[in-house]
Amino acid sequence: MTGGDKASSEWRGPLDGLRVLDLTRVLAGPYATQSFADLGAEVIKVEPPNGDETRGFPPFVGKESHYFLALNRAKKSVVIDLMQEDGKDLARQLAGACDILVENYRPGVMDKLELGYDVLSALNPGLIYCSISGFGQTGPLRDKPSFDIVTQAMSGALSVNGERGRAPVKLGLPIGDMVGGVYGPIAVLAALHERHQTGRGRAIDISLHDGLIGMLGYLAQLTFITGQDPAPVGSMHPTIVPYGSFPAADGQIIIAVLSEAFWPKLCRALGRADMADDKRFATLAQRRDHRDEIESLIGTITRTKTVAEWEALLEEHDVPYAPTLGVGAALAHPHAEAREMVVRAEHRDIGEMQMTGRAIKFPGSPQVPLTAPPALGEHTRDVLRDLLGLADDDLDRLAEAGVINADGS
Repeated sequence: MTGGDKASSEWRGPLDGLRVLDLTRVLAGPYATQSFADLGAEVIKVEPPNGDETRGFPPFVGKESHYFLALNRAKKSVVIDLMQEDGKDLARQLAGACDILVENYRPGVMDKLELGYDVLSALNPGLIYCSISGFGQTGPLRDKPSFDIVTQAMSGALSVNGERGRAPVKLGLPIGDMVGGVYGPIAVLAALHERHQTGRGRAIDISLHDGLIGMLGYLAQLTFITGQDPAPVGSMHPTIVPYGSFPAADGQIIIAVLSEAFWPKLCRALGRADMADDKRFATLAQRRDHRDEIESLIGTITRTKTVAEWEALLEEHDVPYAPTLGVGAALAHPHAEAREMVVRAEHRDIGEMQMTGRAIKFPGSPQVPLTAPPALGEHTRDVLRDLLGLADDDLDRLAEAGVINADGS
């Protein structure tokens, strides 16, 4: 199913020619399949007659939800009622014409719909079938419902987020769901490489709980070594000092001294070159042991200048720093613009819209512009006609029976 070479001006991406059947909803699954679309694959999103639940999440632009728009760019929307036998049959036919299937229902749901891996792999032995769920296809929590905050809490990620001495809080980014969108594509691409050798696809089991535990990284190792749970430290680092947010006269400035080379540079930028020679602060371990004193000293100094003034000083002395930007300011930053991280596309119903751009770049090989997220069922008739060869009479009959939407293109 892999397509041939295309002129660079028409290059969709390295996954051009691959087709993905997207049976996902809400966040974890759609975020994963959006990555495939970004990389050039054809992504066919199958939605129930009422659409992905997130189409109903306010606020809206026209009738389109901000939430749905954020996670479904460059996909095709096909409405199929999987509760009807004809709908299940259409889904099976689509799976037979696809390289990859991604679903994120609770374990067991796809089997009940007769769309599980065993059924579909018998029809399409090369199908790579990726299941994303809260706790995976096995284990005592297999059937437990899960959303982002549940995953954050159960993985330990929530416990380390927040200010010192206060109750932990969840991360602002829904990382408990988005982790599935990171590990899912990695697993699928690994299976795709294997398929080149064996000719066969395979089932993939992605657990959001597994993913966040895997992302604990050095925090997990810290617990293994010390036997103690890391505590929340706000914007600071649990073991590296100074590293975090410090008060300026008109806001906050991030300072990150991750390695020894930056400590004397920071001291000079602060006008306290003498601190670099203070034996109490000579090493990472000693600075950690004197955390309160160092952070208090730095905070007293940083309060005397504005964020802009500290940006200039820290830049001059080659100290890692950042202003704390709001989402709007981050999106409007010249660097985000230069990296094409904000792009525009034409939506069928709402006209021109802004959306985030591709996070993965291929120098020297620009991809074709991203298309807008689809309106509900926008591509139903086109996909079923072109991919499955259904005639207009067949499509009319299915629409009349409510198996597909009546108003798709």
